[in-house]
Amino acid sequence: MYMHLLQLGRIPYSEGIRVMNDVVAARKAQRIGDTLLLMEHPPVLTLGRNATRANILASDEALAQRGVEIHEINRGGDVTYHGPGQLVGYPIFDLRGDLPGKRGPHLGPVDFVRLMEEALILTCKDFGVPAQRICKLTGVWTLPGGSVREKKIAAIGVHVSQAVTSHGFALNVTTDLRDFGWIVPCGITDKGVTSLELESAQEPPPTLERAGNSTAANFGRVFQRQMIAVESAEELLAVGAAS
Repeated sequence: MYMHLLQLGRIPYSEGIRVMNDVVAARKAQRIGDTLLLMEHPPVLTLGRNATRANILASDEALAQRGVEIHEINRGGDVTYHGPGQLVGYPIFDLRGDLPGKRGPHLGPVDFVRLMEEALILTCKDFGVPAQRICKLTGVWTLPGGSVREKKIAAIGVHVSQAVTSHGFALNVTTDLRDFGWIVPCGITDKGVTSLELESAQEPPPTLERAGNSTAANFGRVFQRQMIAVESAEELLAVGAAS
């Protein structure tokens, strides 16, 4: 079994969503296999299906002055920030496929999210950062220590249509965490956010490239797939058209 890997670098959010939708359509048509898209976005706020505008603390004018876009999208969850230094991943999977832990005709969306969390926990471990799940709080969190509470290091929100997943996760690598002051992250008021850069004591420090490579390897490990890299969306979709 294999998984396509496409690393797109920094691209506008709207461009990332366009590529994601093209890949989702190809996966629904069974023209390509499961695919992991990795990218980085300029500053943008996204509102999931359960979001409320009250969790955006900055005014529209202040966001516009900083060039921050706002997008309402169909993933689960509340408001999320994407920006430079953050690894954004869109795993496009058919949940009816041969996936770890599947006990019926398809893997449940919650079980799919748990596998994503596991891959990201392993990625944090690669950089010497212990991480965990917290019951009823989707995402990946650091461990508490002393008077320091756990902090969110990766947010997750997915959408499933015709058993095919879209959207995914955002892992803070070298993110400027001050930008999270524009929102109440994921609508959670009593827990902060952090990044691999702040939490890791390793040398050299984490970079987006190293975090992307680690995440790709750990998705392959958790989902029991061989990773096959492609250079562009056009190449990925051409592979599907030729198969």
